[in-house]
This record gives sequence, C-alpha cells and structure tokens, in this order.
Amino acid sequence: MRKQRHIIYHSWIHILITIGIIFVPFFFLLFFSQYAKISASKLFLNLAISFFRLLVAYIIAAVLAWLSAVLFYRGRRALVALPIFDILQSFPTFAALPLAVYFWGPSGRTVIIFLILTVIWPIFFSLISSLKLVRQDWEEAAAIAGLRRFDYLCRFLWPISLSGLITGSIIGLGEGWEALVATEIIVATKTGLGSFFSLYSQNASITVFTIIGLLLFIFSVNKLVWLPLLEWSHRQMEE
Repeated sequence: MRKQRHIIYHSWIHILITIGIIFVPFFFLLFFSQYAKISASKLFLNLAISFFRLLVAYIIAAVLAWLSAVLFYRGRRALVALPIFDILQSFPTFAALPLAVYFWGPSGRTVIIFLILTVIWPIFFSLISSLKLVRQDWEEAAAIAGLRRFDYLCRFLWPISLSGLITGSIIGLGEGWEALVATEIIVATKTGLGSFFSLYSQNASITVFTIIGLLLFIFSVNKLVWLPLLEWSHRQMEE
C-alpha cells in the first residue's frame, strides 16, 4: 500500500494567498508611518529587533522544553519533577524582572531570558500531554524494531511529540508576544517595540495603529506558518 504523502499547502493558489497575507501588516505599517510622519525604517527596525528577540527565546525554549519533556514525561522522574515544574510555571516572572535588570542591566539579553521563561511552559506541558498519549503497544513495537537511544528519540518520540510541540508553540508564542512589549518597556531597552511604544506613549493614534499593525503581523505569521503546520501534524497523527 502506498503511503500517503503529507503536504502542508494544498495548491499553489493556497501558497500565494497565504504568502500574500504576510505583506498586509507591512503595507499597513508603511502607509501608517507616512500618515503619522514617523520614520518607517525605525518602525520596521524596532519590529525586527523585537521579533528576533522572541525568535531566539522561542528556539531556546522549544529545545529545552522538548528535552525536559522527553526526560520527565513518565516513570518515577515524572512523579517528582512534574509537580515542581507545575509550581515553577505559576511563579510570577515579572516579579523578578527588576532584580534581573539590576544585575544584567537594560539589555536585550534580559528580555530574551524572561521571554524564555514565558514561552517554555506552554510548550513543555503541551509536549507532556502528547507524550502521555503514547500507547503500550507502540512502545512494544519500537522495542521490537530495535529502536534505541538516538533512533528512539528521532524516529519514535519526535514524530509523536510534533503535534504537542506545534500546539504549545502557538500558545507559547501568543503569550510571548504579549510579554515582549511589556518586558521591553519595564527593562527600558533602547531598541524594540517597547522603546517605540514608550517614545510615542502620549500619542494615542500612533499607539493604537501600531498595535493594530502588530496584531496583523502576528495573525499573518500564524496563518503562514503555524496553522498549516498544525493541520499537517494532525493529519500525520491520524495515520
């Protein structure tokens, strides 16, 4: 029986429409910058810097979350570690932010560290949920196939955990975008969206339209990347 090929996009029209959506926020922000007589290059630079910080934080958080989930999703280690992780995720991260600024200063590194703490928990617990669905007969099949160590991780646990990773990423990045601007404002970085919002905090129209542009950007990223990946992972798990 021929194995069905998994695809993310259904047609070239689907791809073109989806890519077209990504340009909507950029055109919106470009026209808005001309209307408000602010520097478009400065606006896009601040957006790019904030996006880069969130991207770095997400990559680190996703790697740490996956490795931790693989280590602690079952057995005695899970009984001890999961309650501890559950307590850690409820810790108010922003409470420690002023202390971090005191030691590390108002730097992008401080922002990235706190974004990692924000993004990692939804990814971790979503991965735990997906890995706990592993059935005993699947484990037995992996053992019969001789999957050990690296092969077991890459060929067995990785495909099973993909759905949880993608779902957790969508939730974690949603919380990450929410925490990003607030963290940059509190840390008082000289660059990024937090700096931009602080600069124009007295101008309601610029603030509102920048928020709308940011929401359009987040929506376009979800439409272009995460929703197709989520649909693809669900089809893969069905087989």
